[in-house]
Amino acid sequence: AAVSAVLAKLATHCTDANATVAVPNSLGPGELLARYGTPDQKGYFLPRLADGTLIPCFGLTGAHSGSDATSLIGSYGTVEERGGVLGVKATFKKRYITLAPVAGVVGIGIDLKDPDGLLKGEGDEGFTVLLLERDHPGLRMGPRHIPLNNAFMNGTVEGEDVWIPMESILGGQERCGFGWHMFVECLAEGRGVSLPASSIGAGRTLVAAVGAYARVRKQFKTPIANFGGIQEALADGASDGLICMAGGDLMNAIVDNHEAPMVISSIMKQNCTQRGRQIVEKGMDIAAGSAICRGDMNYMAQGYMSLPVAVTVEGANIMTRSFQIIGQGLTRCHPHMLELIYSLQADKKDEEEAVKKFGKQFGKVVGHGVENFALSLSRGFMSYLQTSFRGEASYKDKDAMIGHHEDQLKRLSANFALTADLCFTLGGSLKFEELLMGRLSDAMGSIFLGYAVLHHYHNNKHIEGLDALTEHALLRLECEAQHALYEAKINFPGKLGGVASFVMGAAGCPGSMGWTRPYTMPKDFLTKKISDYVTKPSMLRDHFSADVYQAPPNKKHQISDLMRALPICVKADDIAADLRRSKREATADEQKTMDEAERLRDLLIQVDVFDAATAEEAEPGYVRPAIQGTAEMLAKADAKNFQEATA
Repeated sequence: AAVSAVLAKLATHCTDANATVAVPNSLGPGELLARYGTPDQKGYFLPRLADGTLIPCFGLTGAHSGSDATSLIGSYGTVEERGGVLGVKATFKKRYITLAPVAGVVGIGIDLKDPDGLLKGEGDEGFTVLLLERDHPGLRMGPRHIPLNNAFMNGTVEGEDVWIPMESILGGQERCGFGWHMFVECLAEGRGVSLPASSIGAGRTLVAAVGAYARVRKQFKTPIANFGGIQEALADGASDGLICMAGGDLMNAIVDNHEAPMVISSIMKQNCTQRGRQIVEKGMDIAAGSAICRGDMNYMAQGYMSLPVAVTVEGANIMTRSFQIIGQGLTRCHPHMLELIYSLQADKKDEEEAVKKFGKQFGKVVGHGVENFALSLSRGFMSYLQTSFRGEASYKDKDAMIGHHEDQLKRLSANFALTADLCFTLGGSLKFEELLMGRLSDAMGSIFLGYAVLHHYHNNKHIEGLDALTEHALLRLECEAQHALYEAKINFPGKLGGVASFVMGAAGCPGSMGWTRPYTMPKDFLTKKISDYVTKPSMLRDHFSADVYQAPPNKKHQISDLMRALPICVKADDIAADLRRSKREATADEQKTMDEAERLRDLLIQVDVFDAATAEEAEPGYVRPAIQGTAEMLAKADAKNFQEATA
């Protein structure tokens, strides 16, 4: 939770700082050292990592092993003995390694082979993590990539036939072949905590800064916050921000409980970074011209340029959504499927017992499917009635709202579980049905984040305005899950696809997979209400902006200046409205407030301008090519006029 809070606050000010701090606290080998390092490794490295003497990085991705990073193509090693010392001769070529150009120590994943049996049972072949300092003979670190326009360090880690003694294997010889377990734990925390933190920061910034800008900026003599298009973008951005914050709270609690759930961390990474992209894009659309002109006054451009980085790193979102979440989650999350698989791998010496065990587990799987069918059907009818007769203002009853959405998420969970059971009819071909898995990932992610939003609201329901935003977020999540399940139904593949589609429709009717789809997007009145909360001083606005970086009052900082200007501009607008209603002149104090608001409006809508954009343009006497002809013509005309005047 502390790591997430620090990274989220950094993200409100500097995305490069966010990335630089994130790696040592997630993907760097510090966590792995603390868990698996030998006493000597811990004693040497951990103090140096803690005080910053050594900057860490983790080398996993290679030229031919990107999304399939654990294949370790091109990164291999062989166990050898040299001068009586056991070690590894390794070759590796890594790229996209964040902090590599400045790192003092690197963890490197290789595929280890032991053809001569030198390990002698202490350690195994397979994925192994090396732990090398920068000056290790044969190790090359230094050339850097430039990820778009970002300044954080990223580069290559390479070496050919590098000799590594066993004491430089992370965890020592006994941890040879143990790298997959290390990788899963390391990546789960980084993906589930560090990357979503940047989206949390984006959500906070949208409300704090863009919400203020929408009230400060006027067009047609009224704040743009009063325009429906702006209100829709603000409400959606704030809604996505709440979803990321709530998901972060729940994921942080899980990690703080010393768990590293790979499936949930994948959901968090893919879903939150995607929502982070949407948040920043909404903010860019609202701020318009001031968001596309570079300079110190533009607080959004760098975040916008960083979006593809967050979406791409640690497993590209396309791969995570269309393969990883369901590929791992379908069996891991099923209460009986793993046991069924284990029964197939049972000792064949007692064939009768193996068949009996398989039959027992198979019966449990079928029974689970029947139960999900019944739950999906019964909850479908109930939720259809609940949503049909629910009033617009029902979210104001806090306990009733929690109960209602809990019922809808239970219903959607039953729909999803039934669909997941039907996926097993595809057998091994499921792994090639990435369109289906992507839709199931969407449904699963929306349901998980729905529960996270409810949990967040339960802990913060004293905040005025959070009820409206929670209702908005949950309605959107329920619609997303409904759409994903319906698309899965009408596109279910395989020879039994028609049967599966019929079963899904029958069990979800009336419901998300059947004849009718009861969930609808938030109504306009809710959108307007949320926009009002985030563009005026409110408890909801304070809930978002409390952890946004603010500069001292005497330092120019656009986000801070917008946040400080908002109350003055709102007060000035209220005064102007009262003057119009009462048809009177402003008092001296009222006029002072309105003048100050106009001064701030004029100041805060400005953008940076530059005499030159390149070093060449800054050279004395430089004339832009497009106007060189004009300049020459003017010079000739001046010369001719001079000659005529002096003739």
